[in-house]
Amino acid sequence: MGLIGNTTEENYYSGSQVFYLDGSSSTFVPSNLIWTYVLSTFETTPVASNLRVFLINDTLNTETEFYDFTVAAGTLSVTQDGDGYALHKNLDINNQVGSLKVQLQDFTFGGYRHTSLKDIVSSFMVAYVGDGKLIDFVNKSDVIFHAKRGLQEFSYDVLKTIKIQEVELSTSLTMPMPQDYVSYVKICYIDSSGIKRIIYPTSLTINPTETPLQGQDYNYIYDSNGQIIEGSSITEARWNAFDTNNITGNLTTDQDAYYIGSDNHLKSDYGKRYGNEPQHQQINGYFTIDERTGSFAFSSDLSGKLIVLEYVSDSLGTDGEMKVHKFAEEALYKHIAFNVLATKRNIPEYIVKRYQKERRAALRNAKIRLSKLNLEQMAQIMRGKSKQIKN
Repeated sequence: MGLIGNTTEENYYSGSQVFYLDGSSSTFVPSNLIWTYVLSTFETTPVASNLRVFLINDTLNTETEFYDFTVAAGTLSVTQDGDGYALHKNLDINNQVGSLKVQLQDFTFGGYRHTSLKDIVSSFMVAYVGDGKLIDFVNKSDVIFHAKRGLQEFSYDVLKTIKIQEVELSTSLTMPMPQDYVSYVKICYIDSSGIKRIIYPTSLTINPTETPLQGQDYNYIYDSNGQIIEGSSITEARWNAFDTNNITGNLTTDQDAYYIGSDNHLKSDYGKRYGNEPQHQQINGYFTIDERTGSFAFSSDLSGKLIVLEYVSDSLGTDGEMKVHKFAEEALYKHIAFNVLATKRNIPEYIVKRYQKERRAALRNAKIRLSKLNLEQMAQIMRGKSKQIKN
């Protein structure tokens, strides 16, 4: 199986590189008593904080992690007077066979599908800017600005950058919004079988954005600077203590829908909930968005549950996240070109309109490519369209 770039199959599939301690991959500097290893086969130059280093004793079949190493200019050095050096020395004195394993902290597959924003900006400057080209001159900072804005817009509509966060809900019944949170897609809890159960937003309660503290005379209480002191929300406290069975119609074990009375007759009306709202007839719990604290608040029946939050990000969180799927790469080029031309003076209107149309067409093509319409899956689902479901 072929690989693209300067990586090796070992680096790609295992996220690590093994150096055998036979002198072929390492260098020992006697004057400084340091072993050095050249990390040339990693696609990106790693730093010490992104690496875990293990010394493997093949004779004893042990693998020991150590931390006294440095990384500079793609070279890893095992320094003197540390655990790593002592392990090396022990292998050498005892004439044992060993190897050094350098492992990336975080590595993912499938990175070839994407192009980094940095590469897109560089390619745009080469292909679109210069004498005799579409744009005679533009600052690279302007291109970066339009590229980032395009990436944001694409993330909401085309690329659908959806992240999934899993947390166990504490007794406080709140979950903070992730740092790069823009909007939620779906919130679920995971049951004992690993199946997700959708949690629905509710209009039954509300999260106040301001909670001024009041005295016994109901007047606001101020601090020494004349500002109102904020207190805790009574509404939220009452909702946290509320038993949602009172609105969902959920039956307890001694409230069966069908009950045989002392006269041995079936009481079919026992336990029915007349007048309930259909929107509340579910037992998965509820959530609200607390804008005051920047968190999600859940009903009390979800305490201790495993919550999964699916949310939309703008893809600008870290340098590693600023990348574009190759299906949408051309659309981003057209987006940058249109916005650069639209903000420059003395550009004929027909040129701006032309690239506006090309941007729209490229965006439509990207949506179609990324829609993942699978005819076999659709056919499988449609086989059940005429299936009768009996109540």
